[in-house]
Amino acid sequence: MSIKDNLKNIKSTLPKQVTLVAVSKTKPISDVLEAYNAGQRIFGENKIQEMAAKYEALPKDISWHMIGHVQKNKVKYMASFVSLIHGVENLKLLEEINKQALKHDRIIDCLLQIKIASEDSKFGMTPEDASFLLQSKPFSELKNIRVIGLMGMATFTEDENKIKEEFQLLKHTFDSLKPLESFNFKPEIISMGMSGDYQLAMACGSTMIRVGSSIFGERNYSI
Repeated sequence: MSIKDNLKNIKSTLPKQVTLVAVSKTKPISDVLEAYNAGQRIFGENKIQEMAAKYEALPKDISWHMIGHVQKNKVKYMASFVSLIHGVENLKLLEEINKQALKHDRIIDCLLQIKIASEDSKFGMTPEDASFLLQSKPFSELKNIRVIGLMGMATFTEDENKIKEEFQLLKHTFDSLKPLESFNFKPEIISMGMSGDYQLAMACGSTMIRVGSSIFGERNYSI
């Protein structure tokens, strides 16, 4: 099926409170345009340079989400345009985003990445670390970022019960942190679920899913 048909099929299954991020990493601009012309406006990339290049080449009403691991020294390349940074896992990264946002007179929205998977390869902070961060004085001094929710990645496994437990952990963490709301912590989003497990993620409370291969087909990692 075409990208347009894939998008239509996925969107037809989504509750109105769930936002679809079309993961366009490694995909050519022509594919992104096809999805754009089918009505999709939110795209996710995992490499800042690739996202910046696509931002320059594509319509400016696209909302770009950085969904990959973020290196502090590369924040400056996306600070002028990024809509949401998903994978924030420590205060130092938040401070750098805040610094670069200030240069552009912006407030940049972020999600805290919680480590819900048992795999060592997954990034993120513990729920306890997140709670400590959100109540800390250094966090309260950040005026140019806004944490609007949490993000998590489940273990890469066929064990649906394990994935469900991990998604439920992120939802529980979100609920436990919600009372800490402040001027720069406005919890609204639970970003979890990808092509293979987004239906389960939504059943566990996800409000934002990141779907790539089910829209664009398998990725080409040789480029």
